[in-house]
Amino acid sequence: MSADIVDKPVEAVENQEGTSNQASLDLEHFAYSTPTSPSKGRTRPTTRNAKISLTANLLSPQRKRKEPPSKSSPSSSPSRKKRSSSGYAPPSKYSHLVNRLKDSLAPNLICVFIGLNPGIRTATLGHAYAHPSNLFWKLVHSSGCTPRLCRPEEDHDLPHLYALGHTNIVSRPTKDGSELSKEEMDAGVAILEDKIKRYRPESVCIVGKSIWESVWRVRHGKKISTAEFKYGWQDPTENMGVVRSRDKGGDDWEGTRVFVATTTSGLAAGMRPHEKQEVWRGLGEWVAKRRKDRGIPDEGGKKPKAERDQVKSVLDNLIIHQHIFGHLFYEINLLKLREMQRRYSLKGADFR
Repeated sequence: MSADIVDKPVEAVENQEGTSNQASLDLEHFAYSTPTSPSKGRTRPTTRNAKISLTANLLSPQRKRKEPPSKSSPSSSPSRKKRSSSGYAPPSKYSHLVNRLKDSLAPNLICVFIGLNPGIRTATLGHAYAHPSNLFWKLVHSSGCTPRLCRPEEDHDLPHLYALGHTNIVSRPTKDGSELSKEEMDAGVAILEDKIKRYRPESVCIVGKSIWESVWRVRHGKKISTAEFKYGWQDPTENMGVVRSRDKGGDDWEGTRVFVATTTSGLAAGMRPHEKQEVWRGLGEWVAKRRKDRGIPDEGGKKPKAERDQVKSVLDNLIIHQHIFGHLFYEINLLKLREMQRRYSLKGADFR
């Protein structure tokens, strides 16, 4: 037998060893560890192969399908919460909230801004577009509607400063516009028309596409198409607040021009800031020209002082100084007060 082995050609022996080695490599392909070390009797995977095996397990599609999704996984839960938070919210959801925001309107303004509805912060503070992320005051200034950057606290000063005003299509506050229904937005169109007929501004600025969609839906009885919608100045046939008197020579009015601008909400990411500014510039250039035509200075018009405020000032003088300067000072101011009473025809005031 040893002679047979000796007589075998060297090439045949090498072929037999090659076949054995090939089988060993095939088994290694399905193993998770390296072959047994010749010096030790048990298998011990190297660090490199252990890492490769662990990575293969983690990336295996079969293993991923078997594993249930983790409850603490941050991948799916935030998106679900975000989707569930948007949608209609009934008025009862914010019934506890006191809405302190009031319209800022006056007759014959250059422009009235029509917003969607007050947000939570705006309603709480009582000033328009009060949330820091809202771009309204920045766009109003950068477009030219105001010569300087105004603060939300100045919203009620806009009529006498720059002949501007603001109101909303819906008065109830919500976290965002998606919590309003189309029905209540459509119901606000008639209220807007009445306000415009009463105060008769030169123009109105629709602050957001969805507001103009409601106006269009109420007027035309259908949804506005992509071809029909456009930002900027609308056709004269779309003027708001038109008055048609039945009597000849009545108080007819052609209504106010309509400018549709982009929304200024920080939650809306449909357009970039420079794109919004480009839309607003069309309104700002016209408003700046009308402000110049009216002779309104850049520092703004002076706030008119009411007659009753003047009377109150004199009364305060009487109360404060009558004990200091005596009877003579009191009589002088009393004569001054009676002259003001006659001039302003204030009735029912007992100054003694």
